[in-house]
Amino acid sequence: MISGRLVRIAAVVGFATTAWACGGSSGSTDTTAFAPLVELSPVDSTNPTLPPATEAPTTTEPAGPPHIEFAFSGDVLIHSQLYKRALNNTGGNGYDFTPMFAVIKPLIESVDYAICHLEVPIAPAGENPSTFPLYGAPSEILDAVAGAGYDRCSTASNHTLDKGVPGIESTIANFERVGITQAGMARTPAEIEPTVLEVNGIKFTHLSYTYGYNGLSTPEGEEWRSALIDPDRIIADATKAREMGAEFVVVSLHWGTQTAVSQSQRSGAEKITSSGVVDLIVGHHAHMIQPIEQINGVWTVFGLGNSLSYHPTDGVPQANTQDGMIVTVNVVRNDAGGFTVEQPVVHPTWVDKSDGMVIRLVKPGLSDPNLSAAVKDQLAVSLRRTTDVVGAYIAPD
Repeated sequence: MISGRLVRIAAVVGFATTAWACGGSSGSTDTTAFAPLVELSPVDSTNPTLPPATEAPTTTEPAGPPHIEFAFSGDVLIHSQLYKRALNNTGGNGYDFTPMFAVIKPLIESVDYAICHLEVPIAPAGENPSTFPLYGAPSEILDAVAGAGYDRCSTASNHTLDKGVPGIESTIANFERVGITQAGMARTPAEIEPTVLEVNGIKFTHLSYTYGYNGLSTPEGEEWRSALIDPDRIIADATKAREMGAEFVVVSLHWGTQTAVSQSQRSGAEKITSSGVVDLIVGHHAHMIQPIEQINGVWTVFGLGNSLSYHPTDGVPQANTQDGMIVTVNVVRNDAGGFTVEQPVVHPTWVDKSDGMVIRLVKPGLSDPNLSAAVKDQLAVSLRRTTDVVGAYIAPD
């Protein structure tokens, strides 16, 4: 995310509004492009016969086709060990998750638009944070997410209803507070409808759905509070977004179990991608990295793994719950007026439980002189696990 880039919400069903999503910073409504100032040589007033100063020659690179480079990352699941560490980071006065994102921040900030997955609601005001089975994260997690450069998060998950309607309302209010957006929770029926965003002159939509709510239910008549995975509904939403002006549709799906792609994931992806109205699928929930494939010509990232969590490292899930990946995808407008979705690029990550719960970039970490041999050994093991699943997509050194 390039700070200050204007992201316009072009249309929202039910009301018209304009919102800004630039990693927490506001953008100007004046988007006029100005040429760089050219310094001119001063005229010698004592010798008026000198020719006037001329503008220095400039060269410009030809502009490439319009494109958006996206970044997607997996589950942000705030276990008690994480919020206790965040409390310790402040000396007991509030919560600071910012150091946990410090290593990945340059990568997240380098892309045009970055989307995280917040798997848990924000605890309502006045409530202490809580963990399994009913999660409620401190609101400061969103300060860290926005500060790291994310523009938006998917929020539909099996934990969406853990704190009921107050949790949904608290979550959305805190997204607004930090200046980034979300898809997957709603305070009104209009908020669950597709929204058209715009970056670099390209209009797109990002949608979010989950397989269920761990047995919980939305209030009667308020099914719109979140969105369940239903291929017919997803296709209808994507079609509606295109009617609203979206040229490109990204769908986040909270689904799957463990490393292998399930039959329900595969059948759902087959139906959704065969519609021709969805251009990219990104998945999460399994807490382990899952394969990347093209389904009906549509890139499908079945599971991003965990971005930030503290699952146990023995039993099931095991140590590979520390593995995750930031996947960057470049979407380029082609000569025919459509879009070419370039092959996804995987940047493996690993949660370092031994040193501040930091999300580490695995490959750069292996050559970091400031990291211990023990940490590098763990990074090497993590890289082997990730390579086993998505090795063909890992970014080169």
